[in-house]
Amino acid sequence: MNTDRPPLVRISGVTKNFKRGSEEVHVLAGLDLDVPEAEFLALMGPSGSGKSTLLNLIGGLDRPTRGSVQIGGDRVDELSDRQLAAWRARHIGFVFQFYNLLPALTAERNIELPLLLTGLNKARRKQQVAAALEAVGLAHRARHFPRTLSGGEQQRVGIARAIVTDPTVLLCDEPTGDLDRKSGDEILALLQSLNQRHGKTIIMVTHDPHASARASRTVYLDKGQLSNTPVA
Repeated sequence: MNTDRPPLVRISGVTKNFKRGSEEVHVLAGLDLDVPEAEFLALMGPSGSGKSTLLNLIGGLDRPTRGSVQIGGDRVDELSDRQLAAWRARHIGFVFQFYNLLPALTAERNIELPLLLTGLNKARRKQQVAAALEAVGLAHRARHFPRTLSGGEQQRVGIARAIVTDPTVLLCDEPTGDLDRKSGDEILALLQSLNQRHGKTIIMVTHDPHASARASRTVYLDKGQLSNTPVA
């Protein structure tokens, strides 16, 4: 790895506060984080520590109260709402704990959804969907509806949907949290393969040390601060 290159993700001095009635809740406090390209980073910490908040800031779903969020040279926190929507469509793939598949659509149609924002023609969309299904080992289930798929298969569809646009960063929020251990291990092996064989940069929020062990680095978040050692 060329250490002279700037990190793909750079979080600098990020503070995030929320209003709860008249009270101001402090979630992140002057947080700094660099993520190199092609790293598989696990983010751990107790419930309410701000892990999902940080993931949302990186994905452009929220804005910091103070500080900067830079992805691939783009200052995400400075983009307008319209620019941010277009930026997310190009650069961010989301994987959710509960899959978030549309039950009325087949696997291939669910996967196609992010491509509808890109302006690709139908033939090109079909080609990219087929490649994403192949990458997650579900080409044979393309025309199945979510209700006919196991939890592990539904999460594979979710991952295929996340990678179909070839995003800069893959953000995973508890991707194995709704799965049994066997299915979870299969999903973690898939994420490892996407990272190691295809060079995908992955940031994964998890409560599970078994899941974080699959990552190339783990950082811990507690009381708005990051540490390289587990929270006591």
